Amino acid sequence: MAPAPLGIGIESAWRYGNVDHGHRGLGVSHARVARVGGVRAHPAPANPRAVSALTMFALAGALFAVGIFLGLLLCLELGRRIGRRRLARDAEADRAGAVVLEGAVFGLLGLLIAFTFSGAAARFDARRQLLVEEANAIGTAYLRLDVLPSDAQPPLRDRFRRYVETRRAVYRKLPDLAAAEVELAKATALQGEIWSLAVKASQNEDSQPARGLVLPALNAMIEIATTRTLATRIHPPIVIFAALLVLVLGSAVLAGSDMAGGETRDWLHILAFAATMALALYVILELEFPRLGLVRVDAFDQVLGDVLATMR
Repeated sequence: MAPAPLGIGIESAWRYGNVDHGHRGLGVSHARVARVGGVRAHPAPANPRAVSALTMFALAGALFAVGIFLGLLLCLELGRRIGRRRLARDAEADRAGAVVLEGAVFGLLGLLIAFTFSGAAARFDARRQLLVEEANAIGTAYLRLDVLPSDAQPPLRDRFRRYVETRRAVYRKLPDLAAAEVELAKATALQGEIWSLAVKASQNEDSQPARGLVLPALNAMIEIATTRTLATRIHPPIVIFAALLVLVLGSAVLAGSDMAGGETRDWLHILAFAATMALALYVILELEFPRLGLVRVDAFDQVLGDVLATMR
């Protein structure tokens, strides 16, 4: 079976938020994986362009959170003024129906935040799990090279080492999309070379048992690489984020209207509401794009470094 195409492109920062961890095939334990968040971590990208881009995205995320916070304060004040005008016209108006409508809006907002947050967290964990599977697949395929003829092993092992280095580089160079695209193309080319060499080495009759061991392992390694690349592009439709933003701001207007009865502003509740909503939206975006903001997952990339270190 020919290698699955990996060169599907890196087209926008919207599509990237990839995380990963774990290795089995070459004896890298899950306990060892857990330590990558400590002294073995490599959180900083290697090239200056990536560092500059990371700074830009982190700043953009912080500005987004501040903008949402200020927008909520404005909406709360707008709602309060609308409520004050309503009370000035008819202070005795029955608001029973309005309370029911507001409850429906706030309930919908809560559900949307909960589902969006839950989905972002699930995708965060899924992306980490994909590196577990990729590291395991690479390690297993590398070990099974032992069953091939000895003269065919050195070029395959050399390409395996280059392949792991390239796979690491793809994600370490994000969010420098152009550089990551170059590394992705290199990985695709190496996949083809590894596959061709393995097929050639297992064509004679004596290598038929090896063929049944090596080629399926290589196929699994190639497939998980493609799956991991595609997983970086899985995000909710933009309309979901737009609807969430509209609901948050609209709810702030309704909340401000409900606080119109007091002569003074309740700053404790106003600031608490604005800060909570802004923080919730910010965390959701950070989980969706963990390589682009302050939530960093680069440390988990060291798992592939552990795999590379075991390759002799």
